[in-house]
Amino acid sequence: MLSSFTDQGVLYQPHTFELPLDHNNPDGLTLTIYAREVISIDNQDKELPWLVYFQGGPGFPSPRSHTQSGWLKTALKQYRILLLDQRGTGLSSPVTHQTLTGLTPDEQCDYLTHFRADSIVKDAEAIRKQFNVKKWAILGQSFGGFCSLTYLSLFPDSLLRVYITGGVPSLTRHADDVYKATYQRVKQKNNAFFVQFPQAQTLCQRIAKHLKENRVELPNGQHFTVEQFQMIGINLGRGGAALPMYYLLENAFVEVNNKQQLSYTFLNSMLAEQSYQTNPIYAILHESIYCQPCSKNDENRTESAWSAHRVRDSYPEFHYSTSQPFYFTGEMVYPWMFDQMACLTSLKQTAQLLANKSDWSALYDVKQLAQNTVPIACAVYAEDMYVEFDYSRESLNNIPNSKAWITNEYEHNGIGVDGERIFERLDDMLNEIQQRPKIK
Repeated sequence: MLSSFTDQGVLYQPHTFELPLDHNNPDGLTLTIYAREVISIDNQDKELPWLVYFQGGPGFPSPRSHTQSGWLKTALKQYRILLLDQRGTGLSSPVTHQTLTGLTPDEQCDYLTHFRADSIVKDAEAIRKQFNVKKWAILGQSFGGFCSLTYLSLFPDSLLRVYITGGVPSLTRHADDVYKATYQRVKQKNNAFFVQFPQAQTLCQRIAKHLKENRVELPNGQHFTVEQFQMIGINLGRGGAALPMYYLLENAFVEVNNKQQLSYTFLNSMLAEQSYQTNPIYAILHESIYCQPCSKNDENRTESAWSAHRVRDSYPEFHYSTSQPFYFTGEMVYPWMFDQMACLTSLKQTAQLLANKSDWSALYDVKQLAQNTVPIACAVYAEDMYVEFDYSRESLNNIPNSKAWITNEYEHNGIGVDGERIFERLDDMLNEIQQRPKIK
């Protein structure tokens, strides 16, 4: 049992809740959901409104960070904050290759279908009721923004106001549309990276050639391949990541007995890049966040069918070849990951079942969002590599009472780089929305 503690004038209070795996079957299996309440000691006896934070991902817990900087520092001035470990992450009945052991692929598939945004939001709503809170505010970063629009779809009367950073999804498009757009963004980021660091292309070609000609193992014994190396391009969509990424390439090789080989330092960094190993939800349910029965392409088509893998064939530059420039990939998942990555191999059959699943439930209620009355303020990043800018604008055009701050000052991780300024800007926008005269 975790206990509360204080640090630098802030009280951290843990909470746990036993909630249904399937909210439509409240008498069935349950999960332990963990959330951390954070409140300034000076404010702990005040009647402050609540703000619930939805982390990006999917598949990552709420931040374990100090509150003396960033958005938390600013938000604590006016809110009692709840940092929710979304189901399957952190201390909320974590999903890993270890915890899924003993379940058949069919059982794993059935279990994991209850770990999308709709279930996460229903957890939060159950917690709100247990706390006896009439309404609260929410903040969603990246996938957390997707969860925010699901919350607005399902329980709009429970929300005071909504902050979203880098996370306004398409409400109607299939995953194929998403990846057609994001591959183009990834290509742009690649080009910019290789222009900024002229030697990087040569270094990448050298590393890739070495991996093709030699069997190289990561520190966990896993065979390290060119495809895995390409995936570190996910960092190209994060502000401030390009230079450290170049330094990593620059120091990739070490000479041993007059022969060049990839250094342990480099290989250990490559393993650390594979968050899919410790957070498999990020791999196994990633494409499902785009699956719902309201696609513009086909109303009955909800399966992803390895969308990023299929769409990649339309962009042959992302298939490594010594006869063309090297390109990194981005935030995409591929079926070969479940053959190559040590902690994902046991989930291969389950991943295939989920990729073929064709009866996903709706994540957004387009009609409800079209009559939204809850104030929404969004930071939309014009050069976002993860969430397509044009699709965000398309969605917001159909959600009244929303206001977007469209900027190229930040990348997708803006809230982690300059959270204090971003939160204050969104807070000002929400105040403006609430001061507008209501149309009768």
